[in-house]
Amino acid sequence: MTHDRFFSSLNHHARAPLALAMAALMAVTPLAIPGVAAQSADDPGAMTAAQDNNSQGRDGTASLGQTSGLLPRENLVLDSAIQVDLDKETVRLPLYKGTANGQTAWFVLLDASDLGLAHDLGVNYAPKLANMAIGCPACVQDVTLDSPTPDQNRFGQATIHFQGAPDFSPTRILQPGPDGFPPANAQPGAVAGPGYSPFVRITGSQVVYSAPIVATGDGPFDVVHHTNTSDRALGIHIAPASPPGQFLESWVDMLLVKGFDAGQPILYLSTEAAGDPVAAVLERATYVPALANAPYNGGDDFLGSTRERLFGFINGQTGAENKQSQGFQHLVLDGHAAEDASADNTTLINALRNGGDLLNVFGDFPTLTDPRHAQAYSPLWDAQIGQWTDKAVQQGLNTRQIDENVVFNLAATRPDLLTGPGGSAYGAQGVVINCAVIGFTNKAPTANLAAPVPNSQFPPR
Repeated sequence: MTHDRFFSSLNHHARAPLALAMAALMAVTPLAIPGVAAQSADDPGAMTAAQDNNSQGRDGTASLGQTSGLLPRENLVLDSAIQVDLDKETVRLPLYKGTANGQTAWFVLLDASDLGLAHDLGVNYAPKLANMAIGCPACVQDVTLDSPTPDQNRFGQATIHFQGAPDFSPTRILQPGPDGFPPANAQPGAVAGPGYSPFVRITGSQVVYSAPIVATGDGPFDVVHHTNTSDRALGIHIAPASPPGQFLESWVDMLLVKGFDAGQPILYLSTEAAGDPVAAVLERATYVPALANAPYNGGDDFLGSTRERLFGFINGQTGAENKQSQGFQHLVLDGHAAEDASADNTTLINALRNGGDLLNVFGDFPTLTDPRHAQAYSPLWDAQIGQWTDKAVQQGLNTRQIDENVVFNLAATRPDLLTGPGGSAYGAQGVVINCAVIGFTNKAPTANLAAPVPNSQFPPR
């Protein structure tokens, strides 16, 4: 399957070396580099000292925070996570048993539309999920729940019966193009079967959960080439029968993704994508075309929307040792994106651990101080895809971005630097990704780094 839609119209840009990028900092506007103030955008000599920002290193670049060891539990927003191992770049999650099409299916719970149930389950509260079926019945999968007898279930979960499941058997293909990205050939490693959506509603309840299926069958599980598992599943443990008075837990280790929110480095998990198969390939996610109709393209905080905004960059800087690198080309060239992810592929894992990931910028996050923004979080992200202009690339201004408002301000005031794909208008591109936030590796995101400039976004912030 070749790349299509907006990916096919992208311009190819040369990679800007780190030295050029650092030199260009003296000419960039304050909108382009978070945490740096200037008296005049036209006066390179007017740069002042960088503002205090705990997400930035001493050289002014965006820090990734903690990159090794176990993440402290106080840094988790997904309370049900068993652990986050930053050496292995994985989050260990409880694994739940279900059925689909007469076959065993294994799923994880990540988000819920009800506050009390989200709290009790230790998952993210995402009230906008309640809007999921508006105009898109196929976006929500109605499931049934067993009512086991005491002899059948002393402790633990009742079996969920899904209408559909992913097909994990396709081979994931990512063949780099001449500049890495766009790819010459791309094919998702998992696709939705009939009736499948990761967003489920148990018959008799209005609560919507994000419950992605990550493996099918009774094992053994292929966590190397992923013929019956998610492309991010690096380890699966199925617990034996529990002894009397005990409950033994099954779990899955899932490959994390690094990004930023409100100037802080965060961790999240991608499970599904829609709108373009290339997005599913880059995210190592299941391609679920129906989710492209989830309400609604360009939506964010307003009535009826299920989505939140995510900001990706096609042609940010590249280079494994470049602390300004970010984006699609960087992932393909420096993040081993063409390879299968497995626990034994330590070269790939270490590349991602040290910054070779997409490093997308997220919108609202559960730890933001303003409840309006904290509760606007949704795991269904509306991708706002940015392409740096030739001018930005040549002058080394395609630097790493770490804050939603800063990106919006830049797009609104500097179209000579940042546009949509192929020079199109900046904004939504019809791609959505199901990504649950896991935690943060430095400090909790609490507030954006900049106030929005007039006319930079809707609604006004």
